[in-house]
Amino acid sequence: MSLYQKASLVQIPSGYKASAAKLYSVVPSSGDADFTISADADATRVNKDGVIESVAANQARLNYDFANPQDPHLLLEPTRIQLAHYTNAISSANGYSLINGTLTTNSHTAPDGTNEASTFKVTSSLGQFQKVKTGSSGVQYTVSAYVKRKTGTGTVYLRAVENTNTAVTVTDEWTRVSLTVTSTSTNIRYGMALATSGDEIYVWGFQVEAGSYATSLIPNPAGIDITRTEDFCHIPSGLQNILNTSEGTLFVDLEVLRVATTSDFDRIVLSDQTSSTDRIILDNFGGNWRSLMISSAGIVSQTIVSVTANQRIKVAIAYSSTQLRISYNGNTATTTSGSYTPTTTLESFKFSNVSGGSKCQGKIYQAMYFNTALTNTELQTLTS
Repeated sequence: MSLYQKASLVQIPSGYKASAAKLYSVVPSSGDADFTISADADATRVNKDGVIESVAANQARLNYDFANPQDPHLLLEPTRIQLAHYTNAISSANGYSLINGTLTTNSHTAPDGTNEASTFKVTSSLGQFQKVKTGSSGVQYTVSAYVKRKTGTGTVYLRAVENTNTAVTVTDEWTRVSLTVTSTSTNIRYGMALATSGDEIYVWGFQVEAGSYATSLIPNPAGIDITRTEDFCHIPSGLQNILNTSEGTLFVDLEVLRVATTSDFDRIVLSDQTSSTDRIILDNFGGNWRSLMISSAGIVSQTIVSVTANQRIKVAIAYSSTQLRISYNGNTATTTSGSYTPTTTLESFKFSNVSGGSKCQGKIYQAMYFNTALTNTELQTLTS
């Protein structure tokens, strides 16, 4: 993933190539505009063949959704702790209790290509299995699992945190189901149930994590909790000859995982590396997409549109000495007047704020930079 003067700054996934800790785009530069990736070796992705696989440490995760395998993206996620154990061997031998049912391990091909999926068969009405571990009361947890119908047409339930079962949609293909619940006790439960005697499902890859949404699978073949650290993608410096400090256009095609607050938000920034001066910003802030133009002349701010979690958006931001102009999803560009008077030089690009906090978390389909402020018509065309 490289920066381009006059043309596209970042193209994901076109021409993707990972090498060591670098990410390049379709036409690699001389090396001064390559993104550095910080990622955990426990991180996984769905590859182009629809198989879940682990990536090497500090390598970009080019992820393909099961539902839309033709449109991959760079996956950036927060730190999460995997609280579910033995994700590859769901069985009574590994602490899963059974009521009116049986569990058989290594009985079907799992989403990671191994033969480690388990089969759960209900032997009488509302058979179920679950595992219980200690958590915290008052904490929001998300439970997820991969499930596939083997036989029967009865209702399948996901048990998540509380002592309740919630119906989920299951098909003849692997589907990831999830449920978010705020715990009212310290008993954290996860499991599944079937309503009709004789019905069978395949199940694999439980995940229990504190948070309001499910992140990519953290494999856990042991009886301990596992932490996956947050992703970070940036060029910390050296872009003085690529970024135009006076005027330019930033385009991003992305999808965020949540609606951010005013104290915990996602940010993308072109910066001079000094926290209090020149920056061009796009962020998911307090329920809205927002753009900021910061210089010695002050702050020019424009709200773009409200944020919807897991909804893709294309935003183009043109900045100049007198205005901030923005188009999103093919809409007519809007203009906010204001002075932009930089005293330093833009030199970095980060999926975060200038200091590395407020990291952008979600799916980055494409980002482009142009070293001129595009016209309103060009902005609208770019985001269509």
